[in-house]
Amino acid sequence: MFFIVSYMRKFFYYVLAFLFSVVSVASCGGGNGGKDNPDDDFNVSGVTLPSTINVVKGGTITLSVLAKKGPASTDLVILRSASGTDTQCKITAVTDSSFSFSIPEDFTSGYYTFIIKRDDDSKTLGKVTINIVSDVELTPKEGCNVYGIVECDGVGIPDVVVSDGVSVTSTDKDGIYNFKSEKKWGYVFISVPSGYEVSSDGILPKFHQSLTEDASVAERADFALSKVQNDKFTLFVLGDIHLADRNEDRNQFFKFTDDLNDYMTSHSGTKMYGITLGDMTWDLYWYSNSYYFPQYLRDINSQIKDLEIFHTMGNHDNDMDAAGDFNTATKYVRDIAPTYYSFNIGKIHFIVLDDIYCTNDGTGSRTYKKTMTGEELDWIKKDLSYVSTSTPIVVTTHAPIFSPSSATTFKYDLTNTTDLLNEFANYKVHFITGHVHANYNVDRIYTGGNIFEHNTAAICASWWWSDKLTPGLHICIDGSPGGYAIWNFDGTDINWRYKGTGWDENYQFRSYDLNNVSFTMADVPNMPSSLESSFKPYMDAYPKNSDNNVLVNVWNWDPEWSISITENGTPLAVTQVMAYDPLHIAALTVKRFNTSGITSAPSFITELSPHFFKATAANATDDLVITVKDDFGNVYTENMERPKAFSTDAYLNK
Repeated sequence: MFFIVSYMRKFFYYVLAFLFSVVSVASCGGGNGGKDNPDDDFNVSGVTLPSTINVVKGGTITLSVLAKKGPASTDLVILRSASGTDTQCKITAVTDSSFSFSIPEDFTSGYYTFIIKRDDDSKTLGKVTINIVSDVELTPKEGCNVYGIVECDGVGIPDVVVSDGVSVTSTDKDGIYNFKSEKKWGYVFISVPSGYEVSSDGILPKFHQSLTEDASVAERADFALSKVQNDKFTLFVLGDIHLADRNEDRNQFFKFTDDLNDYMTSHSGTKMYGITLGDMTWDLYWYSNSYYFPQYLRDINSQIKDLEIFHTMGNHDNDMDAAGDFNTATKYVRDIAPTYYSFNIGKIHFIVLDDIYCTNDGTGSRTYKKTMTGEELDWIKKDLSYVSTSTPIVVTTHAPIFSPSSATTFKYDLTNTTDLLNEFANYKVHFITGHVHANYNVDRIYTGGNIFEHNTAAICASWWWSDKLTPGLHICIDGSPGGYAIWNFDGTDINWRYKGTGWDENYQFRSYDLNNVSFTMADVPNMPSSLESSFKPYMDAYPKNSDNNVLVNVWNWDPEWSISITENGTPLAVTQVMAYDPLHIAALTVKRFNTSGITSAPSFITELSPHFFKATAANATDDLVITVKDDFGNVYTENMERPKAFSTDAYLNK
């Protein structure tokens, strides 16, 4: 038996953890079915719960008891993970001053709610970090306060990169690491090496561990790896989920998880992972709807199995009731992951970054800058010092690096975009970003040859509004179907495609016969005249006309794609334009402007986007052939029968 008990705590972190533990336990369930803290003789108030416990795999933990107020030998210890998964542990020994319980062989390190269960009743004692450590005896090097070993099947793995978010080091030939840390962030993580995986808690890969002691105390954190073959794999890119238990969002979300599960089933045998792009939750509703990370984990873990999902932090994943960038991230760090980190899959190095700097004052406001801190930029430099310049890099951030300034040009979107890009000057990099609930691609040619940004549309589409207002039409503010991106990696070869939820992968564009598209004040009879100026851009964009124009929305367009439109075999001139998507206007914007009693312009309405193409036909009735070809030779074709009707029913997935 090997365990270390410590009584020192990081006050702020653990007070928050205690205050929210009851909410987490009640929300996450876990199957014990009992009432918490019953009024009977079930008294375990004498249990002394430490902040951290180190124990070997399959080992035994012994805790102190005061005044004989401990559990009975027939009780159970329930360790509930952040995702709501319960591990039942049998009590193996009880004395007046202590009790012992054994943990299963497959138990993994993590931050757990500690519960004593007696028959149908249970009592929550608090939170505890439990670290599974190797049976290799270790002592920290002189001057180092964070140390450990990274192993696979009992063998130390060399050259694994380890960090606390500030310092970066690597394991030696025996898999052992040591470094000095200020423990600012309260965690240590590894950059999972190629050809390995870590265990997971539901969807969450456990590549990080909490540091709970003061910087004057040395802490051990070991990591166990499993060998895998992952040079060839698929990555699901999941942008802006925005779950808040409103707008029927959970039911709509389950349509997405059904779609993802169907895709995984149809591609079984392929190694698969996921990564989010931030805004899994919605800070505005954390407290009013009692929905944030524990509830998000409950919902996604109830639907998705056997898929590790790495996470990126978004602006809405910060606590509006906390002050400053560090404090607003406390719950995210506690429940999800570090705010920035790296890992490797196959031949690819991944870096997850946080480009939202919160300036909240702690009074329920939401203020932030889209920027990278100097500390984060320094960490990027240190992380890349362990990465060959020949290694392809994929970087995720929430807010875009670039934003469209016209149909074909882009501008910097962060306050220090140049500083960020300079860190990657010698690498070929794909940035994958979210935040704006739209698709657009910034080609490497535009960014100087080595950078390619892919802004990926949202799983929630327009904050779950369109499908609620117009069932069957789940679309983003740029007209993209709500959905996710599918990236395929084979060694260093990479390809990608955007998939709309509920749609075939080959659904890549939508066409409109503008002779039949128009918007007028008659569409919004309930809208007061004071809002006409807000609705006017849509009327100006699509007046009633018979100019024989057609509009095509190619949502995942980039300059490597091509488009042709022919009429009776004759090619038409095609021009890329900024435009509003007509279907999104009809499905969402019109209905929100037409809400009875509306007094101000609604949010989440249709916005101008750059991936539209316009052509003028010779007449109104000849059919057209629209052909779109992507970077990888996939061809998408529509035989557009004209006149083509325009209505929300005409564009349902039938």
